[in-house]
Amino acid sequence: MKVKLLFFSALSYWSLNAHQAFAQQLTGRVYYKASNQLILNMDSTEMNPDQLAEMKAMMEKPWERDYILSFTQTESNWQQVENLESSPSTTPPGEMTIMLSGSGDEILYKNIAEQVYLQEQEFMGKEFLIKDALEPVDWKLSDETKKIGDYTVQKATYTKVEDSQRFSTGMTEMENVKDTILVTVWFAPEIPVAHGPENYYGLPGLILEVHNDGRSYYCEKIELNPSAEPVAIEYPKGGKEVTFEEFNTNQEESIKLMMNRYQGKPGGKNRTQIRVGG
Repeated sequence: MKVKLLFFSALSYWSLNAHQAFAQQLTGRVYYKASNQLILNMDSTEMNPDQLAEMKAMMEKPWERDYILSFTQTESNWQQVENLESSPSTTPPGEMTIMLSGSGDEILYKNIAEQVYLQEQEFMGKEFLIKDALEPVDWKLSDETKKIGDYTVQKATYTKVEDSQRFSTGMTEMENVKDTILVTVWFAPEIPVAHGPENYYGLPGLILEVHNDGRSYYCEKIELNPSAEPVAIEYPKGGKEVTFEEFNTNQEESIKLMMNRYQGKPGGKNRTQIRVGG
């Protein structure tokens, strides 16, 4: 009996150390499909029915993007994959499109050991490097599970309050509001790293799916410890270094100036579309 107990203890010790060694050397790439849908509430009294229907159809149509998450045990890069579907469309004659933010090739770098992130961001032709602390997340784990590919994933949620802004016809400036958002994710305990898409992190397993107020990320493919093309983490360096709060302030002021310049010009035949983000 004593021999059996010693053997079991040795086996448990070996299994624990093997799991820790696997986690320490684990690297990989995850390919995600992102789907985003903007839901707009517009004042129908200020627009004719045809204009209203056209604008709602354009803005509420979901768009999709492809992303790659490259990771080691403590660091990760998040970057959009350029493809034909995500390329800017040709602007029709008589219309002007103003791209305020995002060229699609920016890198988001996270270091979960040091709890910091760096994000390249282009805004109105200017390049910024946002450097700030990762936001702590109070995840609520659920017993609910499902399968994503070959992995059994577990559900986790958290609720966050976000500062946002609203603007409608007749207003001279944006209205500051607070939105309460429920975030739901699915993570894989079998892949013991705390990474995830975008700025999501902090669970005992890789996050493979995210649902956040109209935006969703879906895992399509996973590569673990790729030998043909080992994972290399990039450290963003370009652009003016700012905090997230400083970048937001700059963005809000620029958008306000842009709206004041282009909104409500009577008699104009041309249309102006102002797009924020990709």
